[in-house]
Amino acid sequence: MTVYVFDGTMDGLLTAVFDAFYMKEQPEQLLAEGDALPLFCDHTYHVTTDEEKARRVWAGLEKKLSREALRLISVSWLSELRELNTPLFQYICKVFRQGDISRNFADADVLAVTNIARRVLHEQLRMKQFIRFQKAKDGTYLGVVSPDHNVLPIIIDHFQDRFNDQPWLIYDAKRHYGYYYSLTPGPSPARPKDACYQRDARKGEGSNAPVRVTFEDEATVPFDLSNGKLDADMLSDNDQLFQDLWRTYFKAICIKERMNPRKQLQDMPRRYWKYMTEKN
Repeated sequence: MTVYVFDGTMDGLLTAVFDAFYMKEQPEQLLAEGDALPLFCDHTYHVTTDEEKARRVWAGLEKKLSREALRLISVSWLSELRELNTPLFQYICKVFRQGDISRNFADADVLAVTNIARRVLHEQLRMKQFIRFQKAKDGTYLGVVSPDHNVLPIIIDHFQDRFNDQPWLIYDAKRHYGYYYSLTPGPSPARPKDACYQRDARKGEGSNAPVRVTFEDEATVPFDLSNGKLDADMLSDNDQLFQDLWRTYFKAICIKERMNPRKQLQDMPRRYWKYMTEKN
């Protein structure tokens, strides 16, 4: 059994595809660094990530696959699941051998990649529904999340379109980064890792598009990462009133005789509750 080991990046995975064709090999598995090797492993090849090789492979995929299929690959990668590595690697290799197989769901690798992408898209939808904002004294709206998958890059367009008249920050407490939107044009945002394979929300150079931000020291941030609450001295004067009104409204529309906790948990999983105003 031949196993390839890569650094866990999309560039690394695409480099592995390039190297496999260059060396005329077909490894059975692609593992990320730190993964346990299978018991019967005859040969291990460590992939050295090369951006130029990765670019050439992606350019080849753009010629062979539809935009929808390419987006599905990008979205599946946002799952951050290690179980995706081998199916996605094999899927891409098959595309170069067989052509567009994105609709061949009888293929185990195509089905695995598609199902994982669907899980990410489902998480994306829930993030749009469950993000709750708080208004700071300076007028900035803060929303803290910790989704199972790295969906911020594919939900920011939604919030930019809907809330383009107010500054906001959506911060992923699990991955320690966020997107900040300002009403005034700012500097061109920095390119994040693997950005060319993601449908990034930032459009144009120097525009007032959302900018990817991180904090050097999260211990100094003015909000609690465990529940997303702004510090009391940072909260705007009337936001606490609005939060109380929202909780009152949420309770008022609840009909006790029709309460269905199981259904509620299906529609609003408990892992989202800690950041939701009506549940705290």
